[in-house]
Amino acid sequence: MAVFKQQKVEDFYEIGEELGSGQFAIVKRCRDKCSGLEYAAKFVKKCQSRASRRGVRREDIEREVDILQLITHPNIVALHDVYETRTDVVLILELVAGGELFDFLAQKESLSEEEATQFIKQILNGVQFLHSKRIAHFDLKPENIMLLDKNVDLPRIKLIDFGLAHKMDQVGTDFKKIFGTPEFVAPEVVNYEPLGLEADMWSIGVITYILLSGASPFLGDSKQETLGNISAIAYEFDDELFSRTSELAKSFIRQLLEKDTRKRLTIHGALKHPWIQPLDSRQALVKRQSVVNLENFRRQYARRRWKVKQTDLTLPPASRPTFSPASRPTFLPASRPTFPPASRPTFPPASRSTFP
Repeated sequence: MAVFKQQKVEDFYEIGEELGSGQFAIVKRCRDKCSGLEYAAKFVKKCQSRASRRGVRREDIEREVDILQLITHPNIVALHDVYETRTDVVLILELVAGGELFDFLAQKESLSEEEATQFIKQILNGVQFLHSKRIAHFDLKPENIMLLDKNVDLPRIKLIDFGLAHKMDQVGTDFKKIFGTPEFVAPEVVNYEPLGLEADMWSIGVITYILLSGASPFLGDSKQETLGNISAIAYEFDDELFSRTSELAKSFIRQLLEKDTRKRLTIHGALKHPWIQPLDSRQALVKRQSVVNLENFRRQYARRRWKVKQTDLTLPPASRPTFSPASRPTFLPASRPTFPPASRPTFPPASRSTFP
């Protein structure tokens, strides 16, 4: 069970400049007064009553902290300490200062599929650790895939933001919720079906598609259109964007973007897929010779970010709707639900680099 220190964080840490802010959270750089080490202090505003929607429920913060305290892995952000005041919970987290992976890739001059899979494998390694503990992240997306330090030959991936994560052996086999970021949620989320670790694997498929092209496979002009595209599995490998992409890479994506959760790649299957772990020298050569068209990537990814900003494609955790079976949503054109405006902390690209 999460233990929150009922002490002033300022007594133990020097609080520095603001790194990012949102409706219910502010992230600031901080320094341990004893060790001199730097961290990121995430100040989360608590709900003051069950009826209030101004803030995050304490039980949701506790769940995030409980999960972070179970995790120690090189590819997952580390929780160092937790403090609580009357109005806030303060998470002292590892300072992740290398920026977003995709911003880093957009600045590269060239990128082979072999290099790309080195990053995908790190993501898979982090998710494998989570899934080994029956933890589903439920919000895997480019903005939550950060670099510890970008000024090294092979930057280390850090998965961040466990605000939606759940331990699946604690929620039961009939766990259903409408939450996440629409662009990356699995069909079972859209269709209000039982959720499990498989939802993370779908998100990895979407992330890989974007990494190889810059384009987003299901992103529409509205949340409703995006959710409809996901439910219909309406995506394709456009020749203009994937002309240099290997069939191995496309196979990897197809097996992740599988509607039937029983057929979708598991984390172990993904790690053993020949695109990640070539079976012979011929497959290894294909990876080295296949390249990501970075000019397309930069153009398409910039377009995606603009579109996401314009259409506000985020389901905020504080107000994500849940539906009883009797009111289960259907995603037909005339009846797709409209989701509430974002109340989740969002951070501009320049400041997101230190938001765990």
